[in-house]
Amino acid sequence: MAEEGKKTARKRPPSIKGRRKFMRSIVYGALVLGTALAGYIPVVRGWARRLRPPGALAEDRFLASCIKCGQCVQVCPVEAIHLADLADGFGNGVPYIEARSQACDFSCDGLQCILACPTGALTHEMDYPHQVNMGEAKVVREHACLAVQGKGFKGLARGPDFKGKLRYDLELCDLCVRQCPIEIRIKDCEAGKPPSGDPNQCPPKHAIRLEPLEDAGDGRVRMKPVILDGCVGCGVCEMICPVDPAVIEIDISESREEGAWDVA
Repeated sequence: MAEEGKKTARKRPPSIKGRRKFMRSIVYGALVLGTALAGYIPVVRGWARRLRPPGALAEDRFLASCIKCGQCVQVCPVEAIHLADLADGFGNGVPYIEARSQACDFSCDGLQCILACPTGALTHEMDYPHQVNMGEAKVVREHACLAVQGKGFKGLARGPDFKGKLRYDLELCDLCVRQCPIEIRIKDCEAGKPPSGDPNQCPPKHAIRLEPLEDAGDGRVRMKPVILDGCVGCGVCEMICPVDPAVIEIDISESREEGAWDVA
């Protein structure tokens, strides 16, 4: 009888409580593994590409150097810099700029975000805005451009839903050129008023200009925006464009990475 009891005990199925505990362990293990691997997905598929603050190293070195302290966020006078969320994978907590919402306009002459960075993820070997290489502005919707259509712009920049307060009354829209920080600095320098009185602040090259188009026979002056070598990819042209979606966008491509700041 004892022998039969032992055989019966061996055949007894595990309790419902035991099975539930086992299943929970599997689920928790899968969640931990999934969370750990989730960081790879945005990186592999390119979801995490962001416009970085001025002076950012090439992306791989930037992600390795940034300690996610948020100091650059704290000192930005126009609140252009934000910290990424979990959807950015390895970029979680890393600073980025959403140019269409609020671009970097270099309103701080000393590049405060660079000065605040404790690790050099925003390289300290940069002194002036025209040395920045954040990306490259590209005209992606020329047909939608008001200047190309020979139209002006009047009213609050980008309409009543935009948080900015700049107002304009332009016969021909030239906001992308008018508000470009590089072009503003060049204009000031040509007037003998370099930023902070420092001639080293004067950009050596123009960033953007409007070029005339052929007469369409309707008497309208038409011009198109052309991006030049002095463009630093700050995103102001994308932000200020009254057309939605914007005529100009900042391209953050692998080609930009080749020219990004990457010091030893």
